[in-house]
Amino acid sequence: MSRSEVAVSLKPSGGEGTVAGLDVVHQTEMIKPHIGYMSQKFSLYEDLTVEENIDFYGGIYRIPRHKKTERKEWVLRMADLTQHRQSLTGTLASGWKQRLALGCAVLHEPPIIFLDEPTSGVDPLSRRGFWSLIYELADSGVTVFVTTHYMEEAEYCDRLGLIYRGALIAVGTPGELKTKYMHDTVIDVGCERPQEAMEILADLPEIKEAALFGKGLHLVAEETGGAVSAVRNALQEHGFEFYRVEKIRPSLEDVFVSLIEAHDREQRAQREVKR
Repeated sequence: MSRSEVAVSLKPSGGEGTVAGLDVVHQTEMIKPHIGYMSQKFSLYEDLTVEENIDFYGGIYRIPRHKKTERKEWVLRMADLTQHRQSLTGTLASGWKQRLALGCAVLHEPPIIFLDEPTSGVDPLSRRGFWSLIYELADSGVTVFVTTHYMEEAEYCDRLGLIYRGALIAVGTPGELKTKYMHDTVIDVGCERPQEAMEILADLPEIKEAALFGKGLHLVAEETGGAVSAVRNALQEHGFEFYRVEKIRPSLEDVFVSLIEAHDREQRAQREVKR
């Protein structure tokens, strides 16, 4: 927590929940020793050294004196920060800061940790290294909850919950989400002027949904053969050059887009009924 932040306890407006078997409303203080938390915004003290930050959080978590040195050295090794122990935290690159923040979050050996978009703003190489640390923690028996906007990162998790407009719309393993919630065919299209092509292809009767995907398009169709032929023919008829029109295995992004499209259609239908 930074110096400018104030801790505020907000009671839930409804519902119930438990963390580590403890009630989130009535046993809040008992939960704290069992969890670690790393915020999206870097919240350690930038004017302290790496070692001083670890020492500070060791005091906050009331780590016994005889274990403080052992835990500090473990964090430095785990995060590969031994050579930076005397560096001012504010001078570290973002990837190293994230490692330090994770180390401080697990300093007291919590069985559960919450990571709020931990790799936001981190370069791809540092992101990969950070996920290696998460894997190590998970392998040691720690339960890790991660929020992320990166669908390729979500693939790394054992179990996913997809949230849209504050609602949990699907839960399962990556494989389950791709099979249970994605019965349609996904067609990958590589062509010129994809934005313009999407407007044409979305109107084809064989196509249920169309979305930009990288430099191309992903189309959702109920039937493969006819849909692929229809897409090729439409592109040719409208003078679009294309170099790829093929069925692919759906990605989590395809699943998410398909689910939110279905959710929005259902909401529109319900509004029409009420009218």
